[in-house]
Amino acid sequence: MNGLMMDRPLLISSLLTHAEQQHAEREIVSRRVEGDVHRYTYGDMGRRARQLANALAARGIAQGQRVATLAWNGYRHMELYYAVSGSGAVLHTINPRLHADQVAWIADHAEDQILFFDLTFLPLVEAIASRVSTIKAFVAMTDRAHMPATTTLAGLLCYEDLLAAQTDRFDWPDLDERSASSLCYTSGTTGNPKGVLYSHRSTLLHAYAAALPDALNYSSHDAVLPVVPMFHVNAWGIPYIAAMVGAKLVFPGPWLDGQSLYELFEAEGVTVSAGVPTVWQGLLTHVQSHGLRFGSMRRTIIGGSACPPAMIEAFQQHDVQVIHAWGMTETSPLGSVSRLTPRQAALDAPQRQALQAKQGRAVFGVEMKIVDAAGQRLPHDGRTPGELMVRGPWIASGYFRGEGAGPLVDGWFPTGDVATIDADGFMQITDRSKDVIKSGGEWIGSIDLENIAMAHPAVAMAACIGVRHPKWDERPLLVVAKKPGRALSRDELLAFFEGRVAKWWTPDDVVFVDQIPLGGTGKMQKNLLRDAYRDHLLTPA
Repeated sequence: MNGLMMDRPLLISSLLTHAEQQHAEREIVSRRVEGDVHRYTYGDMGRRARQLANALAARGIAQGQRVATLAWNGYRHMELYYAVSGSGAVLHTINPRLHADQVAWIADHAEDQILFFDLTFLPLVEAIASRVSTIKAFVAMTDRAHMPATTTLAGLLCYEDLLAAQTDRFDWPDLDERSASSLCYTSGTTGNPKGVLYSHRSTLLHAYAAALPDALNYSSHDAVLPVVPMFHVNAWGIPYIAAMVGAKLVFPGPWLDGQSLYELFEAEGVTVSAGVPTVWQGLLTHVQSHGLRFGSMRRTIIGGSACPPAMIEAFQQHDVQVIHAWGMTETSPLGSVSRLTPRQAALDAPQRQALQAKQGRAVFGVEMKIVDAAGQRLPHDGRTPGELMVRGPWIASGYFRGEGAGPLVDGWFPTGDVATIDADGFMQITDRSKDVIKSGGEWIGSIDLENIAMAHPAVAMAACIGVRHPKWDERPLLVVAKKPGRALSRDELLAFFEGRVAKWWTPDDVVFVDQIPLGGTGKMQKNLLRDAYRDHLLTPA
């Protein structure tokens, strides 16, 4: 016997309709590529999104077709989030930090029909324009006064002209909630990127779960600044969550340096932000070097890669709570959040800090397990490492156009992360499977060694990789970028590991570099470091 409840589809357009009805006057602030700060409301966004939906229809964009963006975090990008998906087309956010060859390949693989881009990316668009086969129109996301001069892009369209030509009357179609809503490709550090195709249903379920108090805890009382880019995994769902709960949105545009972020936090009363550790390092360096404090910011969500405990402590010294989270492109991205239970919150400070350094418990909707090389489930004892497997309604079951293998194994998604899970369900990433260092037949976790190095006051960033060793097969090598003006020697840093880790885990050598290579999403590119130092000589012990 079925229940007698209405069956209404979970659609992205319903979030916008709700925002217009319940918090139309809530503000959306954007630092624009043009250089100024733009302000309007959810009500304004709704009207313009309907104009944009009409403009897409006038250009012949049909349901299911892909519409691409190369854009920063801003109000026009937000309008595309809703107009494209709400009308039944598929929003394809492309990472502009990828090489032009990859951007062209991705656009063709997705069969994008039209490409919207911020002015910053004009050179990139000009570089790929003659190499893409399905894109029929290019749109500069600006007004007529700021339209760029270009001889490469014949018939370049102006975003504001497109909207001005349309009415704001548009009826959002009733779609199948399982229909595709947006598309994001993996970063593709090895081989071609793979497309992850989200649905309306998965997107809304993810937004519901992420907003919960014991997850990311967003509400109408918040002013949210997403540093995580809108071109990557839908900015961790923030554009949808904010519309759902009525939070003020503050978009930073292309200005992601520490000073610019701090000034925007203070000017707009930002209470919560979200991003990867490399961005927060720049912010903390600016705050600490100028003796500043945060006026309104009370919590930050850190994901993308493991957050060093030293960074958690640095934020806590400024009365900013760190919410450590884990996810990936294939998980929409939220998988787990490090939120302490009442019992854990009563523990002493060192015990609490050890738990906060973990990636936390699975949010409702996500199941987790760890397995050995044979696929057998391993115990949740907090000590035994294994490959992390996940499943749930917002986790990918395959890749767009069947690229890559699987990815499911007996209905579970293999993340490629090596992790432990304790008896309370707290998961901790110990490494990526491809980054684990195997020394004398034993595993060494590179993340643990990086966290120790990052705790040294002279270290700005540290990466640990395995290099060949004549006796032990592999040994850890630290690649370190120092903080400006700080002196640090190899021996001094290696001595810093004494008593903090088993002696045989201590790195064999240190290489100092001006900067560590970062990928398009702010993660360290260890594959490039492994290539650069594959012949680094280590002395056998």
